[in-house]
Amino acid sequence: MKYIALLRGINVGGNNRVEMARLKTLFESLGLTDVKTYINSGNVIFSTSKKDTMKLCSEIEKAIEKEFGFSVPTIVKSAEQLKVIAEAIPSGAKNDGDMKCDVLFLWDEVNSPDVLNDLDVREGTDVVKYVPGALIWSVKRSDINKSKLLKIVGTPFYKKVTIRNCNTTRKIGGLVT
Repeated sequence: MKYIALLRGINVGGNNRVEMARLKTLFESLGLTDVKTYINSGNVIFSTSKKDTMKLCSEIEKAIEKEFGFSVPTIVKSAEQLKVIAEAIPSGAKNDGDMKCDVLFLWDEVNSPDVLNDLDVREGTDVVKYVPGALIWSVKRSDINKSKLLKIVGTPFYKKVTIRNCNTTRKIGGLVT
């Protein structure tokens, strides 16, 4: 089966540096096959016959901490789950000079449509859609300072997500097919 591991908070602002070649080798040392990394933000595509994503995630997190010396929260999604999320991104959504569109991949404890009730969303500014495993958020760049979703940074909820822009998510969705 094909999976994607999404690592949270690596190679951001020079912190928690993880070399992709070393990360690839680490995944291979765990017996995972067909390992590929995509860009420096911690996206690792791999194959394995293992089906328990919670156990896979735990093994990956422990190995990363041992190898790199710091903890890296990780989400593991099946290729099918990732494709569903990527396909749920509205066709007009983009991450460019006019629009910001991010996919917030959710840890299990916040993975519910009810999470929308707990978010402060500004009507007419923020567009937020729940899809199992993620929230898709977009806002016009001209309205970014009006967005209330930017206020999640530093909150307990923020620690339960890892974020990729919609362009990256679509690309990964294409790579896992």
